Amino acid sequence: MMLKKLLPILLLAGGSLLAADFSVGVHFGAPPPPRVVYYRPARPGPHYVWVNGYWYPDGRRYRWHNGYWARPPRHRTVWVEPRYERERYYAGYWR
Repeated sequence: MMLKKLLPILLLAGGSLLAADFSVGVHFGAPPPPRVVYYRPARPGPHYVWVNGYWYPDGRRYRWHNGYWARPPRHRTVWVEPRYERERYYAGYWR
């Protein structure tokens, strides 16, 4: 009886002493659904493109970033929207 109680404790203690490194991950899951209603102001100039609003991770929660007008950094570049694949967040970028 005593051996049954002592064995798990010894295994845990021995394993923690031999472990040189460990990590703890936090699983957020998918972000909330996108907001349905938002206001798109008039285009400020002819070379601006609209970047849709999106959810992004901030610490332990998600925050909404409203859509906005932006000027591409170079001619013929396009905005690749942020995305989630296999519960991972990939930030948006100009391509």
